[in-house]
Amino acid sequence: MSPFASHAAAAEPGVIEEVETRTSLARPWNVIVHDDPITLMTYVTMTLQKVFGYSQDKAHGMMMDVHSKGRAIVWTGAREQAELYVFKLHSAQLSATLEQVED
Repeated sequence: MSPFASHAAAAEPGVIEEVETRTSLARPWNVIVHDDPITLMTYVTMTLQKVFGYSQDKAHGMMMDVHSKGRAIVWTGAREQAELYVFKLHSAQLSATLEQVED
């Protein structure tokens, strides 16, 4: 099915006008955790498990990305939920930001 939907609307009696509408989804947002020289790696892993419900292995892998690459995308989704996660990470004293996924 095409992303364009057409429907007829009567502008005047006996005249049919074509109207084109387009719907699009909002681009998702990434939650990013940044490396810092103070926070223990075990604490970052534990926090990712607690905030996102990730398994030990998944949280550890993300923490290692943060440690080795300086940052890691830890969640992607709707902006409102992403903002809540960033707030929770900040509350846990982790450095985190939010960025919109590029097209």
